[in-house]
Amino acid sequence: MYTVTKKIEVSGAHFLKLPYESKCKNLHGHNWIILVTCKSEKLNDCGMVIDFVKIKEIVNQLDHTNINEVLGGINPTAENIAHWLCEKIPHCVRVEVRESEGNIAIYESE
Repeated sequence: MYTVTKKIEVSGAHFLKLPYESKCKNLHGHNWIILVTCKSEKLNDCGMVIDFVKIKEIVNQLDHTNINEVLGGINPTAENIAHWLCEKIPHCVRVEVRESEGNIAIYESE
């Protein structure tokens, strides 16, 4: 089994749709640290699980954006962002989204 991990930092804004009062209901931004892990039993014709550039292209859809608009109707929690990315990236098995140093969400497809 081959495994690759790409670490990317993006700056993006979001607001959360919550049924309770929270400052997170207001538009605000983070410098997100995102780690994407992909696995495959076989390498492609170029000898890769996936090109790191492809991972970066997908994650960068969130960079300098209002993430609410990118995710459509999905509430852009760190958990939902991790899941959304994992669904978009080929061979992805794990996405870690660090909203801040102390707030980390992980989605694993396995």
